[in-house]
Amino acid sequence: MIEHQHIASAFDRDLEAIQAQIMKMGGLVEAAIRNGAQSLDTRDEELAEEVREADKTVDALEETINEEAARVIALRAPTARDLRLILSVIKISANLERIGDYAKNMAKRTGVLAQMAPVDDSSAALRRMAREVEHMLKDALDAYVQRDAELAMDVIARDKEVDQMYNALFREFLTFMMEDPRNITACMHLHFIAKNIERMGDHVTSIAEQVVYLVTGEHPEDPRPKADQTSVVAKG
Repeated sequence: MIEHQHIASAFDRDLEAIQAQIMKMGGLVEAAIRNGAQSLDTRDEELAEEVREADKTVDALEETINEEAARVIALRAPTARDLRLILSVIKISANLERIGDYAKNMAKRTGVLAQMAPVDDSSAALRRMAREVEHMLKDALDAYVQRDAELAMDVIARDKEVDQMYNALFREFLTFMMEDPRNITACMHLHFIAKNIERMGDHVTSIAEQVVYLVTGEHPEDPRPKADQTSVVAKG
């Protein structure tokens, strides 16, 4: 009995350490979204470089989390419920790493777009879209810490708004390209960024779905509807 309690408390300590790493990683990714969008909007190439550099820390944290999770599984032989918790941590860190990559890609295009004439207020619109994803991520991580399935379901529902913002921007970029062929190159870059932000929203939604599964033991009932209506056009 004493030995069991000792193992349980050691497991709890290990888990707390991993969850602290997840929250650190989440904070860095939130900052990457915010700074990536700001660097684009204000044409701040120095800030864009900071985002690209910070992504290395995010990648290293994911690696650390995976190694720690594997060590805990090997050493502690967790119960089914605890194993579900550890596996959710691995999946959440993988989603955070992908969101960080998309933020880095956004920052990479800042330098290119800074050399081109601005296209209407598209950078500000992208920044608004990124802000929505950033808020969703904050709520998804809060839901994870608080084990709040209701808040996680709210995050899942909000992804539709991000898809709608993407659709509106996509139509806008097409219009700008048709009105003036000189806008084509810039609009192609801007569309790529908008698509990256939309994909960030999908990864945040995956995090929220992990929270629902963690709390309830079941995946969200309804497959989330995708409001992105551009995929056929985008692939053409």
